[in-house]
Amino acid sequence: MAGGIGPGHEGDEIITDINVTPLVDIVLVLLIILMVTATAIVSKTIQMELPRAETGESTPQQQTLAVSIDHRGQLFLDAHPVSEAVLRERVREVRARHPDVRAIIAADGRITHDRVVRVIDLLRRERVTKFAINVRPSDLR
Repeated sequence: MAGGIGPGHEGDEIITDINVTPLVDIVLVLLIILMVTATAIVSKTIQMELPRAETGESTPQQQTLAVSIDHRGQLFLDAHPVSEAVLRERVREVRARHPDVRAIIAADGRITHDRVVRVIDLLRRERVTKFAINVRPSDLR
């Protein structure tokens, strides 16, 4: 029983059990804080309105390029603005070091399909054939 006092014991005995509930509470709060801050720190993409897809999945952790296109059509690589020429050059550099590099393409839902296809073609020309389109999970489940 909690507190080490069972049936038939007097109320003036010393409690010898340790109550770990406050410790667990503190550890859980610290874990939540760590998870929230780690997500904000690790994210290499810029904030944008992603389209929804019911078949969206998470991607495994490997050498991954985060390519983003904002609502104005501006390209970003790992949250840094780049031109198509600079993107091509950096993809080449990363692929030289990591032949199995992957890319995650996050395009604002308001951007034209043509702009996204141009980025996919650029990646494929640089032999980055493993890529994913970043989407928000659908609310229809």
